[in-house]
Amino acid sequence: MSRIASRLQRVKPSPSSAAQDRAAALRRAGRDIVNMVVGEPDFDTPEYIRRAACEAIERGETRYTPAAGTLALREAIAEKFQRENGLSYTAKDIIVTIGAKHAIYNALSVTLEPGDEVIVPAPYWVSYPDMTLACSGEPVIVQCPEADDFKLTPAALEAAITPRTRWLILNSPTNPTGSAYTAAEFRALADVLLRHPDVLLMTDDIYEHIRFGSRENPHPVAIEPELKSRTLVINGVSKTYAMTGWRIGWAAGPADLIAALDMLQSQSVTNACSIAQAAALAALRGDQSFLNDWVAIYQQRRDLALRLINAIPGLSCRTPVGAFYLYVNCSGMIGRTTPEGNKIATDMDAVMYLLEVAGVAVIAGTVYGLSPYFRMSIATSLEVIEEGCRRIAKAVADLR
Repeated sequence: MSRIASRLQRVKPSPSSAAQDRAAALRRAGRDIVNMVVGEPDFDTPEYIRRAACEAIERGETRYTPAAGTLALREAIAEKFQRENGLSYTAKDIIVTIGAKHAIYNALSVTLEPGDEVIVPAPYWVSYPDMTLACSGEPVIVQCPEADDFKLTPAALEAAITPRTRWLILNSPTNPTGSAYTAAEFRALADVLLRHPDVLLMTDDIYEHIRFGSRENPHPVAIEPELKSRTLVINGVSKTYAMTGWRIGWAAGPADLIAALDMLQSQSVTNACSIAQAAALAALRGDQSFLNDWVAIYQQRRDLALRLINAIPGLSCRTPVGAFYLYVNCSGMIGRTTPEGNKIATDMDAVMYLLEVAGVAVIAGTVYGLSPYFRMSIATSLEVIEEGCRRIAKAVADLR
C-alpha cells in the first residue's frame, strides 16, 4: 500500500525541470549544450532592490511578519493595482505569497472539492493542470489553435463550462506563446462569464510588463467591474524585476478567498520571507525606468530569433507580443527521418533530436497541451540565440 496520497500520484514532475536536468546531464558528460529552456530573466535584480534587502537586514527586519505580508508591502501592491491596472484594492484585500505559483496553488487548494473543474486554455503554463490535479480537481483543457493566436474564444469558453466548473484561469501575456488578450477580447470573455455567475476567474498577470509594440495593459476586472467579486488577481515580482529566486507573489480578491488563503498560509508556511518582502516593497515603489530598457532588449532578441527561425524550411512562428518565448511550429519536422534513421513522429521526438544531435535544449509543445510545437526561451544573449538557431537550422536541414 502506497504511503503517498492518490491525488499526488496524478501529478507529473515539472517538464521544464526535466529538460533542464537532461541538458545539465549532457553538459556533465562533456557536451556543448545551448540552453533555450530557462523561463526567467537573465538580468540581475536591480541594484536599488538588492540594497533595500541589505538595509532591511541591518535594521533587524528578520522576524515573522503577518501571515498576509507586511502592511507596507500590501499597501504598495494596492497602489500598483490602481496606478497600473485601474483596479481598486486595499491592503486587506491582498495576501503576499511565496511567489505567484504559491498563490495559484493555495487558491486551488482552498476552493476545489473532488471533481470540481478548472478550465485551462491550451497552450498553458505546465503547472496549471497538475496543480489542479494535486488539489483533487479536474483540469478541462480547451484547445486554442494557432489560427486563434493561441487565445481562448468566447465560443470555446461557453462550450467548456459545465455545472462542475469552479475556475477559469487566464494568463496574459501567456507562457508559452507570448500572445496577449486585447481589451475587446477580454470584453467578449467577460460577457460569457456574466452568464455563468458561479464560475470564478483567476488572472495570472506575471508577464504584464513584458510587452512589445503596444503597451496596452488591459485587465478583465477593469473592463467588467462586476467580475471583481469572483476574481482572484495573481502577480509577483519574479519576471518584471528579475527576482525569480526572491519568491514574492501576491493575490488580490474577495474577502472570503483572501481570508481562506490567509488561514492556510498561517498554518503552513507562516509568511513570505521578511527580507524578500522588503526588497519587493523597494521594487514597487522605486525607479521603474529600467523596464523600458529591458523590454527593448527582449524585443531585439525576439526579432532576431523570429527572423532566424522563420528562415528555416519546416519551422514557423507567429510574432509574440509579450513574455520572452517563441512557440515554434515544427510540423514540418514531423514524419521526416534523422540521419541516424529514426523517424520523427511527435514534437517530443523533434525536441530530443535537437538536444541529442544539435545540442540545443528546448521544450516540446506536448507538455503545454498543444502540438506540434516547441518552446524556446529568448531570455538569453543574442549570441546564444544566433548559435542555437544556427544549430537548429542545420539539424532540420539534415532531416530526410
